[in-house]
Amino acid sequence: MIKTITAAELINGRTFDRTIIDIRPAEEYKKGSMDAALNIPEDKLVEYLENPEEADMESGTIGDGKAWEEGVNVGKLLAAIPKDKPVWVLCHTGNKSLYVAELMSDAGFDAGSVEGGYRSFLRLSLSMMVMNEEEVTERTKAIERSIITKYRKSIWRRFTKGVHDYELIKEGDKIAVCISGGKDSMLMAKLLQELQLHGKVKFDLVFLVMNPGYNEDNWNIILNNAKLLGIPINVFESDIFNIVADVDKSPCYLCARMRRGYLYSHAKELGCNKIALGHHFDDVIETTLMGMLYSGKVETMMPKLHSKNFEGMELIRPMYMVREADIKAWRDYNHLHFIQCACRFTERCATCGGEKGSKRDEMKELIAELRKRCDTIDMNIFNSVHNINLKTVIGYHKGDWTYKFLDDYDEEEKKMPRKIKQKRN
Repeated sequence: MIKTITAAELINGRTFDRTIIDIRPAEEYKKGSMDAALNIPEDKLVEYLENPEEADMESGTIGDGKAWEEGVNVGKLLAAIPKDKPVWVLCHTGNKSLYVAELMSDAGFDAGSVEGGYRSFLRLSLSMMVMNEEEVTERTKAIERSIITKYRKSIWRRFTKGVHDYELIKEGDKIAVCISGGKDSMLMAKLLQELQLHGKVKFDLVFLVMNPGYNEDNWNIILNNAKLLGIPINVFESDIFNIVADVDKSPCYLCARMRRGYLYSHAKELGCNKIALGHHFDDVIETTLMGMLYSGKVETMMPKLHSKNFEGMELIRPMYMVREADIKAWRDYNHLHFIQCACRFTERCATCGGEKGSKRDEMKELIAELRKRCDTIDMNIFNSVHNINLKTVIGYHKGDWTYKFLDDYDEEEKKMPRKIKQKRN
C-alpha cells in the first residue's frame, strides 16, 4: 500500500526532511509548482525506474525549483536523493503519482503520493489567499492595472481593436460573458469589465458560469479565482458531464455543443442579446489550418455569429486578435493559476498534462515549427482569410449557393480587353 499525504500536510511540513518530485511536463511545471519541487517528467522517470540498466541518457544537472531539460541523467538525480527521508511524488490529479511512487518504493526510496496532486495544492493555496480580504483587494487592483499598463500594447489594444474592427459591441447590448474557469475566459471577463468602465459605448455585462459537473477541486479554483479577480459571477447548474461520460465518439464535440446551447438558453432568460466566448488569435489560425488540412475547405472561426437556434441572440469573440502567448504572460506575471479546461476528465486532456494527440495539438506544433522559419507566419495565416482573391479560387459557396470558376470562364474571356488578350497570346 503506497502511502499518501495531503497538500496541507506537505505545506506545513519541514522543507529539509523531504523531497518533492513533480512529474508533470516541464511546460506545466513552469506555470507553478510546490516550493523547491524537483521536476522530472513522468515518462523520463518511469523509463529509468522500469529499466535502469537500459536507460540511455546523457549527463546533466537540474536543481530544485528548475524545470526539466533534455539531456539530464535521471540516475544521477535519483542518486542524490536520500533514501532515508520521505520522497513525495506530485502529478496533476494524484492518479499518475501513485504508480510512480510504487516504482520508487521498489527502487528503495521512502516514496509516497500527494493526494489530489497539484490541483489540490492549487485549490488550497487559492483558498488561503482569498481569506485575507485586504490582500485580495490589493491584488485585484494590481491585476487590473497590469492590463492597461504593462500589457496595454499586447493585450488591451488588440482587444479594443478587435471589438472595434468587427463591431462586436453596440450601445445597449447586454452581454453574457461565458466563463469556463480557464485563463482565456477569465481574462476576457476582466477586459470587458475595463471596457465597460472606460469605454464610450454603454452596455451591460452578466458573468455567466455554468457548472456542468466539475469535480470539487476545479469548482473551488473557479470560485476562488472569480473572487480574486473581482468578477461577480452568476452560477447555474447542468448535468452535461454525466450525459457525455459514456460517449465514445467525439465526446468533446458533443460536450462543447451542449454547453453552448445551455449558455445561450440561460443568457436569453437573463435578458441578454449576446454571449461572449474566450477564443483568441491562436484558436483562429489553428481552426483555419485544421479546416484546410483535415476537412478540405477554407473557413475560419468567425469573430461574431448570429445564433440559428436562439432568435435575436449573437455570439461574439472579443479576444479575436489577442495572442495566447500574451495571455499566458499576463497570467504568469500576476501569479495566477486557472483550471486548464472545462472537462472534469482533465487527466485525459493534453492541455492538462495528460496525453496528446488532438488535431488542435498538431496544429499548435505545426505552427510553432513554421514560426521558426518565418516569424510572420501567424499573421499570414490570419490575414489569408481576410484577403481572399475570388478570381483565383476554384470554387466557393455561401449558404445553398455555389460557384465554380467554369460557370463563367468563357464569359470572362469575352469581357477581357483586346490588348490583354493579345499580350496573353
